[in-house]
Amino acid sequence: MKKYILDLTVTENVRLHANYVLLKLTSPSPLPEMLPGQFAEIRVDGSPTTFLRRPISINYVDRQRNEVWFLIQLIGDGTRQLGEAKAGDTVNVVLPLGNGFTMPEKASDKLLLVGGGVGTAPMLYLGEQLAKNGSKPTFLLGARSDKDLLQLEQFAAYGDVYTTTEDGSHGEKGYVTQHSILNKVQFEQIYTCGPKPMMMAVAKYAKSKDIACEVSLENTMACGIGACLCCVENTTEGHLCVCKEGPVFNINKLLWQI
Repeated sequence: MKKYILDLTVTENVRLHANYVLLKLTSPSPLPEMLPGQFAEIRVDGSPTTFLRRPISINYVDRQRNEVWFLIQLIGDGTRQLGEAKAGDTVNVVLPLGNGFTMPEKASDKLLLVGGGVGTAPMLYLGEQLAKNGSKPTFLLGARSDKDLLQLEQFAAYGDVYTTTEDGSHGEKGYVTQHSILNKVQFEQIYTCGPKPMMMAVAKYAKSKDIACEVSLENTMACGIGACLCCVENTTEGHLCVCKEGPVFNINKLLWQI
């Protein structure tokens, strides 16, 4: 897919949590095609300690409002600077980067989308596109506490939502791979994004049940175009740049010990 370097305008910056913002950006021209699972490299202006763009998953694309959304976790100087953006500000982005999730050949109600932490971000756009194609996805979202579960109303618009929290403050207590829904439904496809230990646990479950599974890796992606080699992952095809050949991989392509 063609990549674009765009100056986008902030329409809204919503503080969802002390450590998360939802940044909505628009353009005078129609935004380019973007696939669920792809990401953008966002330039950080005004931060003396930030020299590289920040890779952020595409959270949602609102075609009616010509907006692209980014769910940003505020964890360093760069993301905190982005968290200060105000309506009307200009943000320079490179998008769309990487590949996307594989869409099922036919509509299904046996699709499981598993997200943990900020890894829930690409699951919203994926769920919307699956629903648009006639599927009814099931979302399984994990977090430390109820305060860390984000965008639940938006997820519920596209499918059934189940949650786990480590402290039991919302949904079932524990981790996503311990949720009872996994014992009740035989899923046909699993998509997941989140902390690597969580994704490995989901991949292990999928493999044990012979369920097709795709993961969206969160390796450090400094350039986004496969030039810097910071994000290399060892696969069955050798060392591949996650930003270019991924971030989405079928688990059978990864050399994970699961």
